[in-house]
Amino acid sequence: MNRKSLYVTLRGSAYSFLISRRAVLITTLLLIALLAAVVLCTGIGSVFIPPAEVIRAILGSGADASETIVRSLRLPRIVIGVLIGAALAVSGAILQGVVRNPLASPDTIGVTGGATLGAISFFFFLTERVSIVWLPVAAIAGAFLAMALVYGLSWKGGVTPLRLVLIGIGFTAAMSSLSHMMMLTGPVVVANKALTFMTGSIYGVSWEKDVLILLPYVVVLLPLVLLYSRHINIQELGEEIALSVGSAVQRQRLLLLLFSVALAGAAGAFGGAITFIGLMAPHMARKLVGPSFGALLPVSALLGALILLAADLVGRTAFSPLDIPAGVFTAAIGAPFFVYLLYRSRNR
Repeated sequence: MNRKSLYVTLRGSAYSFLISRRAVLITTLLLIALLAAVVLCTGIGSVFIPPAEVIRAILGSGADASETIVRSLRLPRIVIGVLIGAALAVSGAILQGVVRNPLASPDTIGVTGGATLGAISFFFFLTERVSIVWLPVAAIAGAFLAMALVYGLSWKGGVTPLRLVLIGIGFTAAMSSLSHMMMLTGPVVVANKALTFMTGSIYGVSWEKDVLILLPYVVVLLPLVLLYSRHINIQELGEEIALSVGSAVQRQRLLLLLFSVALAGAAGAFGGAITFIGLMAPHMARKLVGPSFGALLPVSALLGALILLAADLVGRTAFSPLDIPAGVFTAAIGAPFFVYLLYRSRNR
């Protein structure tokens, strides 16, 4: 190796180290911000609880009234908001990497629409026959069925990113029409439940029926996705380059899509159609830590959790005594962001 090559190699290694150190620093700061947000959001409500008392209540050493409010009423909602926000953000990051499209998210390839249609079908056909605990199963099944149909319709000697997105957008519109038709033709009670689910809300959750069921999905899938992050980096280089380095493109693409669908479907089962987090959080993370998915995925997860916590906090406090679904505010922020992305990429 000559002197010039050695200099370039050492410079590249130093640059990688600096980027890695920056990513660790940003991840640590975001984690601290998330913990602080959890404490603050838990204390804010119709009865304000100071942060120190919130911490004591979480640890089981606070006043009885504070412990009841914090541990039974508010903390399940906060925890499931963190889990759903993180799951949606990572799902969107996977899709943007695999599809190689900055506009990709669970909303654009039919995953969110499939979960919503599965849940509304449960309300319409099974709500009086089957226990409500089966609702998450219906939503996750709807997400997987929608992804299977979109993936199958996109297959033509393989699945190209452009074809996947185009068919996903069309399929999303069709599922939205079916969901609205069932809402309009069903009983009023079904319509009210379906409307809340389609808007996206984390109101009225509990530890047993919601948090403890969603937790295994997130705890298992997020580390798996992190292990496969190198495959997403290869996918982003393009199919020809990925094939040239020995990557099994179609198999890895399908596996990554399954991870993404599982995360988005599980999140949709408990939070409804909360949109645009999967679009916004990865873009924000990319600005902070760059395109490498080893750093991008954890930062996206933390940002997604913070976005949903902020949206839910505004929804339940700004219009008190009304409790506005968090999905209303994520859509209000995300729609202009989506238009901005369209405008920025208009010449590409």
